[in-house]
Amino acid sequence: MANQVEFNNQLPKIEKSQALYERGLQVQHPITQTLAKGPGQFSKGVAPIYLKKGKGARVWDVDGNEYIDFNMGIGPLSLGYCIPEIDHAIQEQLKDGITFSLMHPLEVELAEKIKQIIPNAEAVKFSKTGADVTSAAVRVARAFTGRDKVFCCGYHGWHDWYIGITSRGKGIPEALKNLSFTFAFNDIESIKNALDETVACVILEPFIFEKPQEGFLQELAEICQANGTLLIFDEMWSGFRIALGGAQEYFGVKPDLATYSKACANGMPLAILTGRTDVMSLFDNEVFSFTTFGGEALSLAASMATIEFMETHKVPEVLATKGAYIQDSYNQLAKDLGMDQVTACVGYPCRSMLTYQAPNQDGLVLKTFMQQELLQKGILWGGFHNMCYSHTQEDMEYTMRAYAEILPRLKAAIEADNVRSLLKGDVLEAVFRKVTDHNIKPRI
Repeated sequence: MANQVEFNNQLPKIEKSQALYERGLQVQHPITQTLAKGPGQFSKGVAPIYLKKGKGARVWDVDGNEYIDFNMGIGPLSLGYCIPEIDHAIQEQLKDGITFSLMHPLEVELAEKIKQIIPNAEAVKFSKTGADVTSAAVRVARAFTGRDKVFCCGYHGWHDWYIGITSRGKGIPEALKNLSFTFAFNDIESIKNALDETVACVILEPFIFEKPQEGFLQELAEICQANGTLLIFDEMWSGFRIALGGAQEYFGVKPDLATYSKACANGMPLAILTGRTDVMSLFDNEVFSFTTFGGEALSLAASMATIEFMETHKVPEVLATKGAYIQDSYNQLAKDLGMDQVTACVGYPCRSMLTYQAPNQDGLVLKTFMQQELLQKGILWGGFHNMCYSHTQEDMEYTMRAYAEILPRLKAAIEADNVRSLLKGDVLEAVFRKVTDHNIKPRI
């Protein structure tokens, strides 16, 4: 019998997932289309590998096991699965067509809506993935400034200019790798010391889980402007979550360019680049960044409906309230158990992460134990709480009951130094790492 969202007696049976996985290994390289969904991020042998359907904040795997989902499609499902208003918008557009031989009115209508809600959106450009628009932003910044170098902080996609400075940079020419440099979030002095007239742009996620220090983003904007360097906010995670207009609205800092994708169309593939007209106008004739599917109408219709839903239901405020309940409750639980030096729920409430660190313990082993135990209780969890509108108070209270049952056992296992022996599947894998010798350093 398939597991439900309850304190089940055993881990979910995953025979169909395993069989599909074995078939996939014969025909796919890699086995997953995005690492965050891949089997390395879930404990092999005990975790489901394939999901079949979702509704609200719940999903069902191919073996029929049910889970409360805190991954939410790795970010895009800001509202939840199968939201009637969004599905209706897609279905209505589907009656008329998907992709056309000329432009579609929704391209204009959605751009107008984006301009209303995102502070820096003097001009708007659509594409399909986050990597598309971050790369377009870097390219147009180089064209506008006549400079080549890029300073970056965070994750910005798979394209050459960025991925070349990670441990997965094979296949990228050294000449390209030598044009990109990383900096530590909140380290404004390192940027001041390195910024020079060769730097086209500074691109960063306005926050990931570490919060920006007071004045950091404001000062960053000021020094970029003074240096003639364009500031780009990569708002894949923060956009439409922390505020409808993203982190630039929330923090009151307007970048020259900004990029969005997750959350803007509730799961449909759409990416957005916004920015200054004088910069964006270079796409008209001088800078090339086009795709046949940029004006695909189902995603545009979904985005219109998603934004309207967010406005009507004040979704960013709801996400903040729900996420704060999880975050505050978890941190209080850890404190009550004397585990607040071992584990914490960090980040902004709309997207928080659990951290684990204990002397002589592997953090990935501790995380694997937590994931394993949550799976048995019907919670799909990859270390994060990607909150969505559909998470109910009952879902959150149930999740806290699960944490309250698991954390004391984790504490005992740490004290006995036998956490690894309690694992019934493989330890989770790290995705990839930055290359440390590319820490920020230019000045010519």
